[in-house]
Amino acid sequence: MAIAELHTVSKRYGAVTALDAVDFSIAPGELVALLGPNGAGKTTAVRILLGLTSPSKGRATVFGNPPTDSAARRRTGALLQVSKVPETLRVREHIQLFSSYYPNPLPLAETIAAAGLAGLENRLFGELSGGQKQRVLFALALCGNPELLFLDEPSVGLDVETRRLLWRQIRAFVDRGGSVLLTTHYLEEADALADRVAVINAGRIVAEGTPSEIKARSAAKKIRCVTRLEERSLRAIPGVVEVRKHHRGFEIRTGEPELVVRELLARDAALGHLEIVEAGLEEAFLNLTAQEVMQ
Repeated sequence: MAIAELHTVSKRYGAVTALDAVDFSIAPGELVALLGPNGAGKTTAVRILLGLTSPSKGRATVFGNPPTDSAARRRTGALLQVSKVPETLRVREHIQLFSSYYPNPLPLAETIAAAGLAGLENRLFGELSGGQKQRVLFALALCGNPELLFLDEPSVGLDVETRRLLWRQIRAFVDRGGSVLLTTHYLEEADALADRVAVINAGRIVAEGTPSEIKARSAAKKIRCVTRLEERSLRAIPGVVEVRKHHRGFEIRTGEPELVVRELLARDAALGHLEIVEAGLEEAFLNLTAQEVMQ
């Protein structure tokens, strides 16, 4: 049974359709990454599930209740891009204040450790760097010991080391049975964390599946090689979609790698440094959203 759902939800702002009959769900213990270009409808979907706005049509539920239900809200935590908190409170004070809103919050020390805030407890929020502020906002999302986390671009402004720490804490939350809805522009983040990916574009879900299944939708692989053949000759090989210069050789994108490799070997006996690489999530994402635009 899903713990959060959109049932044929549409949302319109005047003449603009932000969501168009969207069906979407999150299962217990699942991390779902909702991906899409700017303006695709990600933030609107999150706001509806948080009860911050209402659908024009359809229905949203969280733990079987309307998102505005107080019982549902006590079981959720959220980190939003537009989060604003007073800059004159200390980190410790912020966490204690937010924890007081929940019936069974995490101990302060556990929240501090989970967000990587050790040593910053007594710093004023306004004195923190951008990355440190983002970690405080993650702590505020986590401190109530929620069952469902909404994380909207959680690693914005974080350095690589802190981002990896955040990933470990998100995984630990899911391993304990928590569920997460993640929106991110870092497709590496979605690939590393998500059990399931939903791609939204122009207000509609255009693809859904595991990261591997989404990558397979790209129907393309990359062949990297060093060859004596010229670029125009490579482009003329049947099955070749795109050719780019790559270090000393070329990178060839194709949906038929075996056919193209056989042809390369037939045309250039000196072919070297041959490598076949799976399409990444970023390429699959761009391909899916580009197809939707063309339709």
